[in-house]
Amino acid sequence: MHPTDEELVAAFIERDDQQAFELLVRRHQDRIYGYLVGMVRDRATASDLFQDTFLRVIAAMRNQRASYDRQGRWLGWVMRIARNAALDHLRRRKKWLDVDADDSDGRSYWEALPDEKLLADALVHFSDQREWLEACIDRLPDEQKEVVLLRHETDLTFREIADMTGVSINTALGRMRYALLNLRKMMDAPDEREFADLLNS
Repeated sequence: MHPTDEELVAAFIERDDQQAFELLVRRHQDRIYGYLVGMVRDRATASDLFQDTFLRVIAAMRNQRASYDRQGRWLGWVMRIARNAALDHLRRRKKWLDVDADDSDGRSYWEALPDEKLLADALVHFSDQREWLEACIDRLPDEQKEVVLLRHETDLTFREIADMTGVSINTALGRMRYALLNLRKMMDAPDEREFADLLNS
């Protein structure tokens, strides 16, 4: 029987078990690295950010005042660190526009949106055309792109994504809804030149 993430975390924190930590990294490295590549669109930079993320993770887990809640979900906690590393990089490069969520109009997406499983299934359908999907995701508005990457690459729940990005769950779901609508338009477009018009339509 394979140890859970929490068992591996406990082994590392309590006994400095390096093998336990290495297993944690191997178990989740593809998801975390995939998210970082999607965010920065450069594999070398993503590799640097991946290393930086895990340096921060190790330091935090060894710190008795670490923010990690051992009753929480380890991957979600690590993804917050990875996201912060990616955003720090993008801000330094002046390529990130911080889009404020506006829930002040009181609109609710609950009745208009499909549930999480249906949204995830839509991404699985799109992933059959992986290379084309990646190109389309890269053209999404930043806030839509991020929620797609967090959901598709790391399999976080929408509640976890909402908590991580500091928005309501309705906003996270709404961003995914609009991202899927845009992806459908782009992936059905016969010509790449139509992307800009489609995103603005």
